Amino acid sequence: MAKRVTRLGGLLAAYQRRDPAARSKLEIFLLYPGVHAVLYHRLAHWLYVHRRFFLARCVSQWNRFWTGIEIHPGATIGHRLVIDHGMGIIIGETAEIGDDCLLYQGVTLGGTGKDKGKRHPTLGNNVLVGSGAKVLGPFTVGDNARIAAGAVVLGEVPPGCTAVGVPARVVRVNGKPVYYADDVDQIHVSDPIVDELVAMSQRIESLEKELQELKENKEPNERKETA
Repeated sequence: MAKRVTRLGGLLAAYQRRDPAARSKLEIFLLYPGVHAVLYHRLAHWLYVHRRFFLARCVSQWNRFWTGIEIHPGATIGHRLVIDHGMGIIIGETAEIGDDCLLYQGVTLGGTGKDKGKRHPTLGNNVLVGSGAKVLGPFTVGDNARIAAGAVVLGEVPPGCTAVGVPARVVRVNGKPVYYADDVDQIHVSDPIVDELVAMSQRIESLEKELQELKENKEPNERKETA
């Protein structure tokens, strides 16, 4: 019992650290759907592990109705998971979530429909998944990784990396940008007309030098012929 109270206190404290709008632990406990979703899931998962599948599913469906967050009873969730807002989150049966993770609304930890057995992703510790991101498939997202809002992740994300885009690719490693050969700088783009004018100017300058050299070579020859 003491351990459960301690874990609940840790969960509420995690919300206070991550949500600047959280005023008190009592408010979080009574009014935050993410907290309710995790607590209902603990019960559903216990029933699932003890092969009370129908009851587990009943609890999870009530959880979905009450919070708008759908967590399969078979999913494994670590300590201090913070679900910010949470509406529309879906977590599949074989998904695994480590400690101190943060999920925003609209996140899907799902499958691709092609796999059997382990079908859903595994999140390491301290992973952040942004709003509307889809993480699909039986791979691992490493510790301290970041998934950007709206990203579609279809493959492994190494620890400490940030994945962005559709399909997602790693753009930062431990906070440092990663550059690709096909990257296009969308901000510092040169003007093609200016580039063409510069090229023409350089060509004209080169031709003028050649013409000047021809004139200089021609004048001595003319003087010799005159003499």
